[in-house]
Parts: sequence; structure tokens; C-alpha cells
Amino acid sequence: MRALLDRTDLAILERLQEDGRMPFAALGRELGLAEATVRHRVNRLVRKGLVQIIAVADPLKLGLQLAEVGIRLRGPVGDAVRALERIPEVDYIAICTGSFDLLIEVVYDGPEHLLRVLSDGIRRAPGVDQVEVFTILQVPKDSYRYMALESASGLTESGRNPARA
Repeated sequence: MRALLDRTDLAILERLQEDGRMPFAALGRELGLAEATVRHRVNRLVRKGLVQIIAVADPLKLGLQLAEVGIRLRGPVGDAVRALERIPEVDYIAICTGSFDLLIEVVYDGPEHLLRVLSDGIRRAPGVDQVEVFTILQVPKDSYRYMALESASGLTESGRNPARA
């Protein structure tokens, strides 16, 4: 089910994706809204789980390394996901279609560390059958700006949400 957002929500999200630290008063001035209105809308979006406002560190610039790991499972996905969630070095888990059942991202500080994470953690997760590791050499683009926000909002071209009409 798609989240129903109006144009004001989308405008707020657009600006927060550019600068998540923007004060509500400044955001309100830009959008012609009261600070309280912006605060209420942002808090509602956060409460509903539609947005998170966090600092995102760049592991590569911090001297760490990244690997994407494709995992093929035999057995229930949920058991493997729960086990992988407990591995501190795993910072992203996606259930997907295609060659792999899961794609995960691992942050590590060297080959020995990655070997330990793979051997003592990932390969021991329930149902893990095959693992393929892709070492990330460089990340030319890493964006959390989602261009499809407007279409995901359920708005029509007129700006009206048919579900709210």
C-alpha cells in the first residue's frame, strides 16, 4: 500500500532530503507555512515511519570498507533475516527477487574482519546455502533522494489525492 501524501508533505520531504537539519522555522518560511505546521507534519511523518531524520556517515571516508553480499537461502527467509539483523557489521538487509534471496551490506575494517563476519556470522545464519561477496571499491553516487516521491504519494496530476476526494 502506498503512503498518501499531499503536496505540502512532499515539499517538506524534498527540502529535508536536501538538508535534514533545516530548522522548522526556516522550512516554514520557504514553504509559506507556520513553524508549528511544519513541526506537526514532520512529527506525523516520523511517527508513521515514512521518514527518518538521521546523520549518515560515509564508511569509506572513515577508513572502513564495504561489501555487498548476495545470499541464496534454503528455508524460511525470516529465520535468516533475524540472525543477520544481530550481526553488528550488517547495516542493510533486503529481501529480493533474482539470483539472490537476500542482499546485505557489510561494513568492515579489513580482510580478516570480513572473513570473521562471513565465517562466524553470515554463513552460520539459518538456511544460508550460498554466499557471494562483492567488494565495494568506490561509491560514485549514494543518494537518499527519491525522485518517485510524487508518484508514490498517490497524488493525481492535478495535485488531488483520489482517495481523499
